Amino acid sequence: MKIAIQEDMLPGRTLRVKLRHARELGIEGIEFWSEGLTARVPEVAEALAESGIAASAVNMGRVDGFLYPDAKERDAAVSKMRQAFADASDIGAAGVTFVPHRGENKQPDLTPFKTPIEIEFELMVWLLRGVSDLAYAIGVELYMQPVNRYETHFLNRVEQAIHIRRQIQDHPHVKVAANLFHMALEEVNPLACLRETLAAEKNDIGQIYLADSNRRLPGQGLLDYDAVMRTLRAFDYQGWLTLECGAPGQNAEYANDFADGLPTCLEKLRRE
Repeated sequence: MKIAIQEDMLPGRTLRVKLRHARELGIEGIEFWSEGLTARVPEVAEALAESGIAASAVNMGRVDGFLYPDAKERDAAVSKMRQAFADASDIGAAGVTFVPHRGENKQPDLTPFKTPIEIEFELMVWLLRGVSDLAYAIGVELYMQPVNRYETHFLNRVEQAIHIRRQIQDHPHVKVAANLFHMALEEVNPLACLRETLAAEKNDIGQIYLADSNRRLPGQGLLDYDAVMRTLRAFDYQGWLTLECGAPGQNAEYANDFADGLPTCLEKLRRE
């Protein structure tokens, strides 16, 4: 298992300083936010090559519109996804993470033909059919991230994301990003869900995001991270484990606070 962290969780005025700090902590990968990344690709690629640290993924953050009624808004969201694929490839990242929808359902109610949720579901399947081969051609993976009901009504649980993956014949370049913070809010038993998903050996999980129940660093909340790590080792999970705590995408002002707790957190995660 390889441990990564989102760029804005690391202290430092420049990327090179952040990478130096990550290397001192033994962190192996950095996840970058897609917003503004295209212009930074040369700088990021050079800094990563110098540091020996990998780009774990590109995260699309709060980019939305994939399931909007207006075709132009959907096309704009997909265009951003295509650019994220290109940027991920250019910096050597394994894949791109996205949240399929934010907020409430925006589709019309066409009952008895289709309900709003049925329309959303079919749009998501068509989207993935359209972009999965592009991800394959570029050489990156696409990770669907379920998030909790307070942030979206669509795709809250891991099993729902897996169900959508089944509709595209388990395309090898489309997987699920399991987020322990969101799982703690939505799954009856997050650890059992993780164990059952890995035990199925369907290669459903592409990467795992780590944060405790209170969105703080693992070990600073109520989740049993010793049990989580034992489970991942038992099933020989080989993907990235990415720290996503605090206010994802807006953590720069809290980076020094994370720095204080990271050594203990990482020691806990690596403990056999």
